[in-house]
Amino acid sequence: MSTTKLRLGVNIDHVATIRNARGCGYPDPIRAAKLAARAGADGITAHLREDRRHITDEDIRRLGREIDLPLNLEMAATDEMLDIALRHRPHAACIVPEKREERTTEGGLDVIGGFQHLKPFVATLSAAGVRVSLFVEPDPAALDAARALGAPVVELHTGSYCDAVDGDAREREFARIVKAAGHAQVLGLECHAGHGLTYDTVKPVAAIANIRELNIGHFLVGEAIFVGLEDSIREMRRLMDEARGRVGGAE
Repeated sequence: MSTTKLRLGVNIDHVATIRNARGCGYPDPIRAAKLAARAGADGITAHLREDRRHITDEDIRRLGREIDLPLNLEMAATDEMLDIALRHRPHAACIVPEKREERTTEGGLDVIGGFQHLKPFVATLSAAGVRVSLFVEPDPAALDAARALGAPVVELHTGSYCDAVDGDAREREFARIVKAAGHAQVLGLECHAGHGLTYDTVKPVAAIANIRELNIGHFLVGEAIFVGLEDSIREMRRLMDEARGRVGGAE
């Protein structure tokens, strides 16, 4: 168990999903980002998709202008998204796989098969001062490829762990995350994790000492329907700190 603070990045995509369902101006994802900051978030994550199904270009512009927290822009490795990232210069860009027909990001980026395609994106973003992370499966070979690409950060896909239907399967998937986080440390990569994490699944992952940041969104927005966004984030922050051995968030 580590007493080092684990950062929480709050993904606001699905506030925008609700807004876009009616084609109106509310709920405002930038207001959600401000509430997240007040509730203890360390950063804001937003995925600007090719089809603009939730976050829009105007949202990204406003986040850069109105939010003090670091912005992590999730993006596909396309020329359009690269141009947008270079225009807005977010603190970080997490390159994720993207399929138009998927409901949400399905699995990690194919950093091995897509190595040559990804290489110029990592290099260009890094040269512009944007911290690049790659969203990958918890697999040592994927981490080796990420390191060879020159990305300083990997984000481990926790979806298979969270979606496991029985205890044995969940233990196997958790063991993969532990092994991958250890391998990332050996390679000198900063390790993040995310996808599908809930109150019930977050603590084991949060207790992995060399994971430095969790990115969580859909569950927090869903829980906010019942308790409010600030309270949903504060409870997640509490569970993360408890798993990390930090009483009351103290160092």
